[in-house]
Order: sequence, then C-alpha cells, then structure tokens
Amino acid sequence: MVFRNFKIICTVRIIFLSALIFLFFYLITHTSLIAVIFIVGIIIVFQIYSLIQYVDKTNKDLTRFLEAIKYEDFSQSFSGAGFGSSFSKLKAAFNEVLRKFQQTRAETEEHHRYLQTVVQHVGIGLLSYQQDGEIELINTAAKRLLKVPRLKNINSLKSFSPQLVKTLLNLKPGTRALIKVEDNNELLQLVIYSTEFILREKRFTLVSIQNIQSELEEKEMEAWQNLIRVLTHEIMNSITPIASLASTVNNLLNDYSDEKKKEEISTETIEDVSGAVQTIEKRSKGLLNFVDSYRKLTRIPKPNFQIFLISSLFERINKLMASQIKDKGIDFFSDIDPETLELTADSEMIEQVLINLLLNSISALNSKQNAKIELSAKLDERGRVIIQVADNGPGIIEEVQDKIFIPFFTTKQEGTGIGLSLSRQIMRLHRGNISVTSKAGSETVFTLRF
Repeated sequence: MVFRNFKIICTVRIIFLSALIFLFFYLITHTSLIAVIFIVGIIIVFQIYSLIQYVDKTNKDLTRFLEAIKYEDFSQSFSGAGFGSSFSKLKAAFNEVLRKFQQTRAETEEHHRYLQTVVQHVGIGLLSYQQDGEIELINTAAKRLLKVPRLKNINSLKSFSPQLVKTLLNLKPGTRALIKVEDNNELLQLVIYSTEFILREKRFTLVSIQNIQSELEEKEMEAWQNLIRVLTHEIMNSITPIASLASTVNNLLNDYSDEKKKEEISTETIEDVSGAVQTIEKRSKGLLNFVDSYRKLTRIPKPNFQIFLISSLFERINKLMASQIKDKGIDFFSDIDPETLELTADSEMIEQVLINLLLNSISALNSKQNAKIELSAKLDERGRVIIQVADNGPGIIEEVQDKIFIPFFTTKQEGTGIGLSLSRQIMRLHRGNISVTSKAGSETVFTLRF
C-alpha cells in the first residue's frame, strides 16, 4: 500500500509538472506576462527539485533500511516529517518492519539464553568443538569434571589425559567410548557419546562426558552380593546336615556299650572312625563359621550419619593402633588440613574402614627398614573431603590393583579377602568411593573420597 501511494504521488507530481511546463510555454508564446512567466518558471524548477529530492530521499532510506536488515542493526529509526503524509506512511512501514525484526531478535536471544541456562545446569558434561579441536561450547559440568576453568582447544586436555584427547578427536559420530583416567589418586571411568551437526557451514562434534565409576562400583557390589547370597544359601544347606550327622555318629560311637559288637570291631578301627568323624565335625563347624563370616558382607547396617570432627576420629584410631604400630617399629604421622575439617558420616563405620587399611599397611611393612604410615585428611580440587592412608611398603603390582576389592580375593596367606570389599561397600553406603594407587617398591595410597 505504501509503495502504491509512492507511485501515485510520483505520477501526480509528474502530471502536475508537465502541466506547469505546458503552461510555461503557453504563456511565453501567447502572452507578455513576464512576471507570471517568471513565477511559473520558479514553480517548475522547485517542483523538479522537490521530485528529485523525494525520490532520492526514498532511495536513501530504502538503502539504509535494507542495510540495517543486512547487518542486523535494528536500532535505526525513520522519520517522515516534512515530506508529506504518504512519505510518513513509508517511514512508518519501515519502522514497523524494524520493530518486528527487533521483537524476533529479542525472542531468539531469549531462547538462546534459555538454552544456555539449560546446558550449563545439566549434570552431564557437554562439549562442542570443530574438527581441529577448537571449542565452541563447554558447560559447567564438563569444566568441573575436567577441572578446567575455561577451555579453548581439545588439545589442552593432554595434561589431564592424552588418551581422552585422542579419543575425542577420532571419535566417529553416533558412537561411544569408555575411557579410564587416573587423576590425583581418583579413578574416573568416563563414558563418551558423540554426534555431529553443521552450523554456519561448519562441521561440529557434540559429545557428552559422564563419570560412571560410582555406577560401575555399585553394580559390581550388587553382583557380588547376589553371588554371596546364593553361595551361602547353598553351602549352608549342604553343610548343616553333614555337621549334624557327624555329631550324631560321634555320639553313637562314644556311647557304644555292646561288648559282643565291640569284639567284632577292632579297637583300632573304632579309634580311626571316631577320629575321622571328629575331624569331619570340626571341619564342618569351621566351614560354617567361615561361610558365616562372608555372609556379613550382605548384612551391613545402614549408616548413622552424624557431623563430627575428623580430628576426633584420628585420635581414637591413634589410641587403638598405637601399640601395634610401635611394636613393629613403624613411624606414624597424621595430618588434617584444615584442623577444623568436619565430615558427615557414620564415624564407627569409617573408623572400621581406616583400621582395616592401617592393618593392611602394618602387614605390608613387616620387617621393612624406615617403615612409615601417614594418615591424612583434606579437601580435594572439587571441594570434597578425602581421607588417605599411605605407606612406603613394597606396593601392589598393577595386575592386582583392580582385583583387591573383589570379595574372597587376597594376596596374604592368612587373609580372608573380605576386608577391602567390606570397606568399599561401607563407602558406597556413604555415597563415596575407595581407590588405590601404588608404585612398586615405594608406596601405596588408599583414598576414601566422600
């Protein structure tokens, strides 16, 4: 409608100008009114100038309007003052279009901020990067997981894990990978999912990164508990009648009073049978006690959570273990940073875990010169409480480190293989974890992370 009015106005002006020119030449040829001719001539010149200005101004405003759209500069405004009502309508139309663009842009930015907020608050780490590793987006969860305040390129993560960098740069769209990362005595099992998209004619890779170490440990413990329940049920059902039968047979032999039958059975034979039955009874009862100790793995009580000072926990452990440590000639150190560090947990359960770890360290340091054990507590890089038991013993070989928390597995001749498994279950009940790092011949560090 605006452009139609513009066309009509231009047509009217041209017709009016043509009429003025016709009148000008008519006056020149048929009259001698010099003043009138002069005035008509001035009006013609003014109308030509006005028409040129009108068209030129319109073109300039149209150009400015299109450039504002091109460069997304919606701060422009148009005023039609002094150019007539139709020109004002053109300006109003320009302003209305710009207002609509401003509104659309504001809504787009609002959606973008909403998406950014969601991405930054989601609990799974998200990374978006180009083929050369240049980071386009990284959310808070990824920064926290990778322990970086900012990240410009994937290659900057080589100090954290070279394998992770290699996997991210070579991961194909629609695939996933599981990466094992050891970071300052903490074991991370990172599962990575990848997808690909094109934005602004550039190809981007979007990956999600999540640490599933806790879930893996949870499933592992659940599997072992189910196995233990089955084993204890079957073994108890088998051993109980054997023990009862062996006890009955032994009582019959002890109460045997038939002289005639005694003559038929030699004394030596009776002694052999009695000894064998006694052995069966003893071993059966021993096996029952053995199985019952493993049954405890599936009957751990729920923690009684309380807030307490770690210093008080360390003092109790020091009193309990002082004599054993002193008898073995081991130097014992404890450190808490800060001294007022508190922990929300079941202090008795955590005390039992630390005692088990200290007993393992004492056993590992048997007959070692300059033996040392250090018990420490502090906050890690993510603000979580960690307690560590470190010794300078012979260490644990790498092939065994992944197995020491499995029930029944032990490297000690007199070990039962339930201490560390029990400790892991206690830590899982506290929504924490226990891990180990060891260097052969120099040190072993057990870390409780809450």
